[in-house]
Amino acid sequence: MKIIELNKDNFEEVIKSNQKVVVDFNADWCGPCRMLRPIIEELADERNDYMFASVNIDNDELLSLRYNISSIPCVVVFENGEEVKRSIGLKPKDALNDFLGE
Repeated sequence: MKIIELNKDNFEEVIKSNQKVVVDFNADWCGPCRMLRPIIEELADERNDYMFASVNIDNDELLSLRYNISSIPCVVVFENGEEVKRSIGLKPKDALNDFLGE
């Protein structure tokens, strides 16, 4: 499954979808973010129970402020447009899979 690149123009539409959405808040200059990206891509290919998306905080600072993103990488899960959980920092695939649950 493809990772949707989010910005201020499409963010609301995506997170308010009927499916749970995993949003990876990141930046190009962030080493741990670059290490997390392939893990997110693998999970997107393996898990059909979530939609996967990405926000570059340098391109959309207002989104990072709105969701109080103070450390990256930050993975936020949205359900029905509301944040339901968050994971901060680089985590191995198994830990992120556990974080997402069954």
